Amino acid sequence: MIITSKSNPKIKEIASLKDKKFRKKSGLYVVEGYKMVSEALSAEKSVELLVGTTDGLARFSCYETEKLEVSESVLSFVSDAVTPQGVLAVLKEEYSEPKSPIKPCVLLDGVSDPGNLGTIIRTCCAVGVKDLYLVDCCDAYSPKAVRSSMSGIFFVNLTVLKREEVALIMGETPVIVADMNGENVFTFNPPERYCLVIGNEANGVSKEVKALATHTVKIPMSKMSESLNAGVSLAVTLYELTEGKGKSLIND
Repeated sequence: MIITSKSNPKIKEIASLKDKKFRKKSGLYVVEGYKMVSEALSAEKSVELLVGTTDGLARFSCYETEKLEVSESVLSFVSDAVTPQGVLAVLKEEYSEPKSPIKPCVLLDGVSDPGNLGTIIRTCCAVGVKDLYLVDCCDAYSPKAVRSSMSGIFFVNLTVLKREEVALIMGETPVIVADMNGENVFTFNPPERYCLVIGNEANGVSKEVKALATHTVKIPMSKMSESLNAGVSLAVTLYELTEGKGKSLIND
């Protein structure tokens, strides 16, 4: 049976997942489009439900996941995309329990833009960094962050920390803070294991986390530029610390 009513209780529940309050309450989030849904299933993520039009769901007929067939207007109602592709999936949020890193990792301190957060997740996945620690950040499972991660969110470990927990969790791990007053990252020789810290888009790294820094690095820029976008800064710095220094984490 095709659901055509936006008042259907299940439809209203799925639509509510666009709101952080309801995602937090249910522990569920949504991914959209053929590519991301396919990759979520291939990665064996906890897909609770597939929602789509007749044609959209036909592409996933080989999967035993519960399916909900809806009209195009209902799909548009539950979707966050301007032009829905025909299918979306409802998944369980996956956060890791706090533990000390054993390989290079990234800590985001107050990143507030979901587009930046998603881009950073995507970059970490590409570089081979598996562990991301989130301190006072925006919601990693918001529609914009998930969309910007381009499936990277399926392949990293997300851990939410309070600022007062950072020192304990990092332990003896060297902390590299990205800051305009730091050492040139292109001449800096990183340790084998470290935590790279990227701060808030407007205010940078908090004083509490900056106090834990064992190293501070910067990307040299012309006098006409004050700063780089957080996602760009992370990408340049992380690639230099890994690929640029011959310490690749790809396929590690």
